Amino acid sequence: MSNRYVIILAAGKGTRMKSKLYKVLHPVAGRAMVDHVLTQVEKLDPTIVETVIGSGAEKVRELLGDRTKYALQKEQLGTAHAVLQTEDVLAGKEGTTLIINGDCPLFTAETFEKLFAYHEEQNAAVTILTAHADNPFGYGRMVRDSDGNVVKIVEQKDASETEKKIQEINTGVFCFDNELLFSNLHNVNNDNAQGEYYLPDLISMLKDQGKKVAAYQMADLSESMGVNDRVALSHAEKLMQTRINEAHMRDGVTIIDPDNTYIDVDVKIGNDTIIEPNTKIFGKTTIGSDCLIGSGSRLEDATIEDNVKIISSTVESAVMHTGSDLGPNSHLRPKAEIGKDVHVGNFCEIKNAKIGDRTKVGHLTYVGDATLGSDINVGCGVVFVNYDGVKKWHSNIGDHSFIGSNSNIIAPVEMEDHSFIAAGSTITSDIPKHAMAIARQRQTNKEDFWNRLPLSKSEDWK
Repeated sequence: MSNRYVIILAAGKGTRMKSKLYKVLHPVAGRAMVDHVLTQVEKLDPTIVETVIGSGAEKVRELLGDRTKYALQKEQLGTAHAVLQTEDVLAGKEGTTLIINGDCPLFTAETFEKLFAYHEEQNAAVTILTAHADNPFGYGRMVRDSDGNVVKIVEQKDASETEKKIQEINTGVFCFDNELLFSNLHNVNNDNAQGEYYLPDLISMLKDQGKKVAAYQMADLSESMGVNDRVALSHAEKLMQTRINEAHMRDGVTIIDPDNTYIDVDVKIGNDTIIEPNTKIFGKTTIGSDCLIGSGSRLEDATIEDNVKIISSTVESAVMHTGSDLGPNSHLRPKAEIGKDVHVGNFCEIKNAKIGDRTKVGHLTYVGDATLGSDINVGCGVVFVNYDGVKKWHSNIGDHSFIGSNSNIIAPVEMEDHSFIAAGSTITSDIPKHAMAIARQRQTNKEDFWNRLPLSKSEDWK
């Protein structure tokens, strides 16, 4: 196998996106389009990958780092001109070069590998990646002779009525003999309406030189979809979601309604987990086996171990250990860690806090900047008051403690093992082991208070 090189064209401005974000950085299923392309390319283990960048160059460098070399196209003067910017690195090298656009996030490494293999098998100067289109309108058509040899690529506007009926189309991806590519690039002219240098012009140039021009037809046209506007971005997202969801289902995950389940490409899910409809799972989330992710839940960069149940809740940059459950309508914020068999019920918020095994936080409670031990009962309406207007303070709650309902814990507080807080207390001091803290005024009953009210004189209220 000869050396393999890859050029990713990512210099276009993407004005049709009408966005402040550089086009190839728009995400599809949680990963920038150009990152999708590079990720698939990396699976081929190419000798050199070079990305041609233009507008937004620094942001692309920041995203992709040292995974690729870079060439800067200062002016966008067409695809041939873009490839020419890699000349210093690639010219004169023996091998095969794959050229692909950075706004085509659906291509797979498998397709690239088949294209490389076919090109090398045919010993061609250039191989064009093609596909069958049921409706080829707008695409360049592949014109072949009676023996199946490529004659030319004809664009829609230039096609005859017979050529318009051709359903094999050009996807815009090419494999070139690298030495022939660079020895001919300088001969491409810009004698066209746009005044740009086009890569497909090399096809006829090489054919005129008697070189072999081949075409490999891929199985799935949808892989070749390029994204130029928000409508196409949405189509790409839908296709990628279908691919992701099907892969999870084949790996043993139950997705009740795949059309209404949104899972990013880097998410990992164990078998026998059930995902209910209207669930969104983003980022680097990892979910174990035998979990239930209930309808309306949103997970982002979450770590969910086995046998966890989440009902209509949000988990972001937080950890739930084996056997824990959450919700409905609760929120784990960053740096929340929920221990084994912990119950966090409805309308609770946990932030930068660790909750020990088997502790119960039933409902209407805020736990922020705290460490709770194991086997604690936290009553309804408890608030960890962690912010003094300038600084966040931390509280520690010992094992087997009991916090009564509607209590406020004014941090910092140290509550030792087996201690108690009476319901309705506002706690400002530490609580020793086995003690019960009561911080509320003693109840006073005002006898005959009713008689003081104007209502007591009304016949309607007696």
